[in-house]
Amino acid sequence: MIGVLNPAGPVGAAERIILYDSLAIMLAIVIPTMVCTLFFAWWYRASNRRAQYRPEWSYSGKLEMLVWSIPALVVLFLGGIAWESSHDLDPARRLGDEPKPLEIQVVSLDWKWLFIYPQQHIASVNRLTIPAGMPVHFQLTSATVMNSFFVPQLGSQIYTMAGMATELNLQADRPGEYDGISAQFSGDGFSDMRFTVAAVSPAQFDAWLAEARGAPALDTAAYAALAADHQSSRSVTYGSVAKDLFGDIVHMRRPGGEGS
Repeated sequence: MIGVLNPAGPVGAAERIILYDSLAIMLAIVIPTMVCTLFFAWWYRASNRRAQYRPEWSYSGKLEMLVWSIPALVVLFLGGIAWESSHDLDPARRLGDEPKPLEIQVVSLDWKWLFIYPQQHIASVNRLTIPAGMPVHFQLTSATVMNSFFVPQLGSQIYTMAGMATELNLQADRPGEYDGISAQFSGDGFSDMRFTVAAVSPAQFDAWLAEARGAPALDTAAYAALAADHQSSRSVTYGSVAKDLFGDIVHMRRPGGEGS
């Protein structure tokens, strides 16, 4: 929860505003209710001779209007916030055309996260490196069971499902390391299914790319071994990636082979 309240990107910041606005609207009921409870207990105490006992009283139109208008306004305000934010923060909505977003493909495995950089032709496991200040467009899928990708400080949790691809757009406004988690229970290794998002300067990102290209290849054999290892893997980098690996996973084809 602390991560959600300490955003590091535009999506996370907008979601924090929604949380604060929703809290303020709900406190508009909670605080008066608590105050009235204490007031009524004090006013209608046995020793207060000024409190009127009216056992025959049954109805007041004005009181009914007050009682029902407050929750109706709360529902209206909360519904309005939900309606606006669901469009403004649509996960598939691009954060802007400039600069051009970095494309990253995400695959949830047992019990790890695979990140593929299709334009740079490299990949990494459990560590996502991105340039600070640059929008990132994610395509996400699962090679096993349904899971949920979530970086609390950047915002917008989204599901990964086998046989389909979802979209997500995020951005880190400042350099730093941000914790990413699996936000959906998916089996024995769920609690260890964590990753790190490293937001770095453009120069550091270019240096990381150059270093990564010297790493081993994520070919079909390496991917098969990675997928078969049902453990939480350490961070690994791959210097090249099998052609259309993400597409093979989405369409449930054996990489380098025929469809399943």
